[in-house]
Amino acid sequence: MLKCNIIHSVTGIVIGQRAFKLNKLNQEGEFYLFAFLVYPLTQDIEPSCKSMKNTPSTDYYIGFFSIILAAFFWGTAGTAAAFAKGLSPLVISMISAGGGGLIHALLSLKVIRLNYPKLLQHKTKIAIAMIASILCPFSFYSSVSLAGVSIGTVVSIGCAPLFSVLLEWVFDRRKLSLKWLFSFILGLSGIILLTYTSESEQSGQQLIAQSDRILGVLFGLLASLSYATNSWIIKNLMQQDVDSRAAMGVIFGISAILLLPTLFFTAPNLFVHPQNIWVALYIPFVPMFLGFLFFSFGLKRVPASQAMTLALLEIPIAALLAVLLLGESLTITNYFGLALIFLCVVVLTKK
Repeated sequence: MLKCNIIHSVTGIVIGQRAFKLNKLNQEGEFYLFAFLVYPLTQDIEPSCKSMKNTPSTDYYIGFFSIILAAFFWGTAGTAAAFAKGLSPLVISMISAGGGGLIHALLSLKVIRLNYPKLLQHKTKIAIAMIASILCPFSFYSSVSLAGVSIGTVVSIGCAPLFSVLLEWVFDRRKLSLKWLFSFILGLSGIILLTYTSESEQSGQQLIAQSDRILGVLFGLLASLSYATNSWIIKNLMQQDVDSRAAMGVIFGISAILLLPTLFFTAPNLFVHPQNIWVALYIPFVPMFLGFLFFSFGLKRVPASQAMTLALLEIPIAALLAVLLLGESLTITNYFGLALIFLCVVVLTKK
């Protein structure tokens, strides 16, 4: 997930110095987290205007499949974590946030130095964002551990746009639209169906305990709120003329410095099983690093509205991998819940 991989209701922004010119993408904060996490990685891969003009169709399809690949990488995070042996959600979240945060901080050192005086003026906001950036992966991996990868991923991703709009309503005095209210009803209905299992459905399948599923959904909601909070703070810092790359670098970098050393005490068996080593390498570098890299690469070649819709493929990909590779079992009621949350995200991201 993460993210921390990671795409929801978005309506605006101009990205970086050679931006994507997305002037109408201003309403939802999640986009900032995705776009700027990989901006330092993509400055040298932007095609020239001439090449884009000469081969628009080829360039479009390259971007199209890059975003699909990014969604696939993001969708594998929860499944990859399930293959770890003896590692708690807390340890996996430390690996994810610590490893991914360290990569981003190292790539942002130059811009952090340039923006250091401005960053000092917003210490409280940065501290809150750091807490949110630590809570988000912990809540996400706790959710997929308790409720299953399918339910945990859908709730963590699908509810973030709702919290994002809610934060803007509270702090920015932005009015709630009828579209948001309709999406909220869809999302709430989906969550209820995810946590409900009838006796007839329980008797026919071996399912996750009802209490674990409910607790997992609550952790998923906490992950959504943490993600939306982090995104809102990044957007707010941008409005105060703070370079987003510097803000993200400091937030994730300090979080990494705090988290990584604790692995020596919280994960003594990290290297006991070979698959744990692969999980520890895979989660920071594939969903966190390559996922955001391919998304940013594709975003330069595909209209933003299409890019964000394609990125929603993370939800069915995560659910499909959980069923095929992990043998997760869902009831018909749960599937209806998944569909409602997916529809909630589609409605909220649609212009």
